[in-house]
Amino acid sequence: MLAIETDELRKLYGNKVALEGLTLQVARGEVFGFLGPNGAGKTTAVKVLAGLVAPTAGAARIFGRPPGEPATRRHIGFLPEHFRFQDWLTGAELLDFHGRLCGLKPEHRRARVHELLVLVGLEEHGDRRIRSFSKGMQQRLGIAQALVGHPDLVLLDEPTSALDPLGRKEIRDLLRALRGDGTTVFLNSHLLTEIEMVCDRVAIIDRGRVVREGALGKLLAGEHELRIILDRIDATALGVLAAFGAARQVDARTVSLEVPDVAVAPKVARCLLDKGYELYGLTPIRRSLEDIFAEAVEGGEG
Repeated sequence: MLAIETDELRKLYGNKVALEGLTLQVARGEVFGFLGPNGAGKTTAVKVLAGLVAPTAGAARIFGRPPGEPATRRHIGFLPEHFRFQDWLTGAELLDFHGRLCGLKPEHRRARVHELLVLVGLEEHGDRRIRSFSKGMQQRLGIAQALVGHPDLVLLDEPTSALDPLGRKEIRDLLRALRGDGTTVFLNSHLLTEIEMVCDRVAIIDRGRVVREGALGKLLAGEHELRIILDRIDATALGVLAAFGAARQVDARTVSLEVPDVAVAPKVARCLLDKGYELYGLTPIRRSLEDIFAEAVEGGEG
């Protein structure tokens, strides 16, 4: 059974289309990255999955059940992008309150609150009022509250936007630990580097529908680039390089060469040297999630 499945989800706000045929499948126990430009429909999709917004058409299933059912919600932990906690409570009191909402018994709540404060690096701040927390501390607390009820699925909407680099690394480690425990994580973030470092699979949406989806490793394993610097660029040099892939002149001495595998680099170098060119640089350029994102969205692939 899939953790998340949507079929042709459509959501209208008046005449505005937020989702247009959104179809997704998320397996149990994976960290799934959900990407798209501003206004693409990401937050609306997360709200549908959390059972907070009903779709206009189409269907969604969480572990085979509709998102809004109480039985379904017991399996979900959720941190929205914009949240506001009861700031007169302490961090520990807030987590205890959410533990009660989840039906945890008192002795379990106490242990769970302490466990989560340690997990998110707030063990020394549990007795402080939330109004005194920095934005980053509140975000850590928000992640903790999403985990209070031992959810099978965690929906995180921009969970690291207010964290410093060390805080982001700690959250990445936490997400990997959740995956190791079999928890499914649905991660909506505009921080592509963070997604690339932690996710198993990603979907990129634009204008309310998926324009690219797949295992991250496979998406990144497409065409590779070699950046080549020569003493001169002429028709003969471009002809030699064209035998290996698509060559594009960058400037008077530099060529970008797209190749199926960077392992051809030594052969490229030998061919250029045999033709009498001076080779000043040959650098493999790693394909990034940012490149894929730009191709999918700016390239109008959907």
